[in-house]
Amino acid sequence: MAHSSVVSARHRAGQERPCRSGVRGAWTNCSGSVKIAAASGRLKAAPRRERADVIDLNSDLGEGFGVWPLTHDDALLRIVTSANVACGFHAGDPSVLRKVTERAARRGVAVGAQVAYRDLAGFGRRFIDVDPAELVNDVIYQIAALDGFARVAGTRVSYVKPHGALYNAIVTHAEQAAAVVEAVKRYDRSLPVLGLPGSEWLRQAEAAGLTTVREAFADRAYTPEGTLVSRRLPGAVVEDPDEVVERVVRMATEGTVTAIDGSVVKVEPQSVCVHGDTPGAVEIALRVRDALLRAGVRLRPFASATAGA
Repeated sequence: MAHSSVVSARHRAGQERPCRSGVRGAWTNCSGSVKIAAASGRLKAAPRRERADVIDLNSDLGEGFGVWPLTHDDALLRIVTSANVACGFHAGDPSVLRKVTERAARRGVAVGAQVAYRDLAGFGRRFIDVDPAELVNDVIYQIAALDGFARVAGTRVSYVKPHGALYNAIVTHAEQAAAVVEAVKRYDRSLPVLGLPGSEWLRQAEAAGLTTVREAFADRAYTPEGTLVSRRLPGAVVEDPDEVVERVVRMATEGTVTAIDGSVVKVEPQSVCVHGDTPGAVEIALRVRDALLRAGVRLRPFASATAGA
């Protein structure tokens, strides 16, 4: 499928787009200096201040279905600052969505819509060549469904993060990236969007005037190009808790991570994801939180947990 590139007029004129602030009462962020080297496809970041004094800790929650639980939602909501809640397309059902949003609201945890392909059987981890217009509608549907339960709980959906195969696809897939951007704009253009630094998704989102937030992964291996190693390959998930903790502290304090080949990749995250379905997820998340605090990094959601409530 042919990919198109969305570039703002200022970028065409060789000017940098200024940082956009005021994320529903949260701290300012800007991804304008993150670029893709077209010749090699390598994700690169231009120089910026490396150390993060404040960072968000997020986790994928609400991924059970019916009587089948998957993530330790209650325990993780005591640790993380943002919850990426499944919206029913890859996991989650109405009762799960309501329960997680209510508990997140009570704890002051920001609720994010984790939108996905319509793929319950594959847990949203299979690429689907969906028509872009249909993908726009699917994403709007998911955000609205979760936002309804969040409102009932006294909070709001405060950001959007794609899940699984959709997350990875829109690192480079321009048409699907544009569809997700369009869906967020149509629903609520004030919602920040979370994604991989240097991705087509964040580039298009920024060009459209959305607030972008750079994300890194505590327990996922990186390629030398700055993308995530496919889960189909050995070593894609980092399972050693000590290594996970060391990686996250380095991400926050140095802005880098060691890729699977030993090279160093610049990530400079504003939010770090600790997966809720990783073995020992609660213990790992707790250790990550404590290590960040010891390193002098404060934890705070990048979006207000009570925005619009």
